[in-house]
Amino acid sequence: MNSLKARLPRVQGWIEENQPDVLCIQETKMTEAAFPALTFQEMGYETAHLGQGQWNGVAILSKVGLTDVVANFATGEPDAEARIISATCNGVKVVCVYVPNGRELDHEHYQYKLRWMKQLRQHVDTIATPSDDVIVTGDFNIAPDDRDVHEPAKWAGGVLVSEPERNAYGALLALGLEDVFRRFEQAAASYSWWDYRMGAFRRNHGLRIDLVLATAALAGNCTGCHVDREPRLWERPSDHAPVVAEFHLR
Repeated sequence: MNSLKARLPRVQGWIEENQPDVLCIQETKMTEAAFPALTFQEMGYETAHLGQGQWNGVAILSKVGLTDVVANFATGEPDAEARIISATCNGVKVVCVYVPNGRELDHEHYQYKLRWMKQLRQHVDTIATPSDDVIVTGDFNIAPDDRDVHEPAKWAGGVLVSEPERNAYGALLALGLEDVFRRFEQAAASYSWWDYRMGAFRRNHGLRIDLVLATAALAGNCTGCHVDREPRLWERPSDHAPVVAEFHLR
């Protein structure tokens, strides 16, 4: 999102056009008091938000019910940064994440990222059972494999694609989660994030780091998943594009 305050009218427009049952937002960059809950309520959505002023911030919007809200991790030490919020929406446990970037391989933030991913796995394992319908979604700051990277050789060994990060992602999948985007035929070079610089979007030099993971039963009822590139063309866009997944619930 890269600041909900700066892009609220665009978010409202996208919601009005697409009418999602549930919307997960990352990088709200506002306090909980400043979050426009009333605006979304008038649009028919209940909301849960974990804010941190000018940094981070995650939110879940739902028009199909919103209960069992867990702000931050359900197990272990709470994260000092606002990066995870969970809730139950129409029987589906939804976990909205903004995974740390990592910055550089030799940076403490990279070790924080690996610890964070381990704690995310513990969190999901705590709030859900293997038979539950669970979605873990958001900005993972990890490209799952080289298909998700423009010029993999250029990125090789760096943050977002390093082996420890991908292993941590794999450990999360091992809980029984599936990347539903890959259930469907996708165009080559399908990305969800493009740098603002160097004409990256125009040249489609991007990464797919915004993911929708679902447990097996729920993934089997996924009828489609795609990246909506259109908002990236709007004036003053986010550097990320929305990822849309559709499910036929039992």
